[in-house]
Amino acid sequence: MVRLRFTLWGFLLAACFTASCTPPSSQSPAGSVPVQQSEYVIGAGDNLGVFVYQSPQLSEESVAVRPDGKISIPLVQDIQAAGLTPAQLASNIAQRLTQYVKDPHVTVIVKSFVGPLDRQIKVIGEAAEPQAIPYRDGLRVLDVLVATKGLTKYAAGNRAIIVRHEPNGKTTEIHVHLSDLINDGDMSQNVRMEPGDTLIIPQSWF
Repeated sequence: MVRLRFTLWGFLLAACFTASCTPPSSQSPAGSVPVQQSEYVIGAGDNLGVFVYQSPQLSEESVAVRPDGKISIPLVQDIQAAGLTPAQLASNIAQRLTQYVKDPHVTVIVKSFVGPLDRQIKVIGEAAEPQAIPYRDGLRVLDVLVATKGLTKYAAGNRAIIVRHEPNGKTTEIHVHLSDLINDGDMSQNVRMEPGDTLIIPQSWF
């Protein structure tokens, strides 16, 4: 039997995107382009760095995304950030700055992140630390267990379920054997997570 021991690591996102001023497409909201699943989407509570090339007076080293999803920086007040990728936000800020700066180049860095609610991975039940985890590309069940510090002694790990909301509006349940993954190293149970998944870990029957 192979026993996996978990070492807890913090998750760090170093997402940096630069945009110069380019007109937005008339087919989508200002500065918005379709978001790929692997791209990080900004959410309320995220902390951003916004840098305007050769214009430090217009830059903000640290700005929080407010509960209304907006941020404010010098000369650009109340611009929507939540729901956009860093590249989209950088493009929108560059557009707003064109009336003050010629051909502005803007960089948005996600310094700490929470992510939109509908993309968070929620862990409930008999995890040591049930919580919502920001989704990131390539996230798997084992990563989720590390973030929540494993199972409690009361957990029925092999009866865990991932509840997934499909694009067509239907809900799918995926059964995962967490105890086999943790205790036996059964990597076939290391299922890939999708944005908005909920991992439910039930209690053992006595």
